[in-house]
Amino acid sequence: MNYTEQSLACVAKRENNNKRKYLVVNPVQGKHVPVSGSAALSMFDALAQKLCSAYGKDFDRTLLVGFAETATAIGARLAVTLDSYYMQTTREVLENAEYLFFTESHSHATEQKLCRNDIDEIIKKIDRIVFVEDEVTTGNTIMKIVDIIEGMYPDTVKFAVASLLNGMDGESMQRYKNKNIDVHYLVKTHHEGYTAIAEKYSGSGEYIAADTTPADITPINITDNYINTRRLCKGSDYEKACEMLADKIISTIPSDIGSAAVIGTEEFMYPAIYTAGRLEKAGVELVRTHSTTRSPIAVSFDEGYPLQKRFELSSLYDSERRTFIYNVQKYDCVIVITDSPRITDEGKASLVHTLENSGNNNIYMFRWCDRD
Repeated sequence: MNYTEQSLACVAKRENNNKRKYLVVNPVQGKHVPVSGSAALSMFDALAQKLCSAYGKDFDRTLLVGFAETATAIGARLAVTLDSYYMQTTREVLENAEYLFFTESHSHATEQKLCRNDIDEIIKKIDRIVFVEDEVTTGNTIMKIVDIIEGMYPDTVKFAVASLLNGMDGESMQRYKNKNIDVHYLVKTHHEGYTAIAEKYSGSGEYIAADTTPADITPINITDNYINTRRLCKGSDYEKACEMLADKIISTIPSDIGSAAVIGTEEFMYPAIYTAGRLEKAGVELVRTHSTTRSPIAVSFDEGYPLQKRFELSSLYDSERRTFIYNVQKYDCVIVITDSPRITDEGKASLVHTLENSGNNNIYMFRWCDRD
């Protein structure tokens, strides 16, 4: 497929963020906009092919690092496709872990971290780290983590960046070239006019507050084969684990549905996108996937705007955390997949009420985690 800036880069308006007033929403990514799982996976595979073209087919000595939230599924899919080592950055708390901390200056939730224990373990077994993003605008965030890793493990690995979208200007690209950091991407974007575009939108969409009154649903716990990609793993192992998870989910839900949504939660996106793709292969006529997010984005009914309805939620991971889901629709069946160590009552209730109020009565919530 021929991917273009017009097809992959929709300009949206950030809410109350003066550092950067616009947000690029990729309608094929399976994050904010409901999309076919197979369409998202095909786009991720196209990026994987870029890496194969650059480095060949052997990724045994490569570590891919996916950036939370929005690039976790991209990184996981690339690792599965290439069978590389993989881990993601996170904002969650990991047990028995030390961290490498860095920040995203333009983000609403600036702190990011990478498990230092796993970098210590893998650094001498690899020769390249590839940072995977949905969009690289200035490259500053990735450069921060490169500087940290180079400072701790000097002269050990090469670095590269792989992203769906690349909006770096000539100066930023030269800075990467000067440090011998390869840059790979599907589509070049041009951000010069994005702020003006975002400011034109009215924010006239529908905003729905969270309803945290108790909800009558019992999550289905699956502890078998769970792999937490916030820690180091191998792509082939994660692929098998996701296959087994999808098998269990598909065997649990009704077999005669005509439409379904598969919803991931925050940093935990890939299993939902993968399961959506499997449902399509199983013959479900209409399948869409997207996920909850920390990103507060304005919504608008203006023509050409990507998001029309915003539903506020309490997080499944932390009841004090405000999260969102966008453009929820009605389906024969809705499948929520989370890896929250403890699903909060408020998070569960707010998501279930959002789905029910959007016309969905057949809701399944699966919790894939190694804790009972």
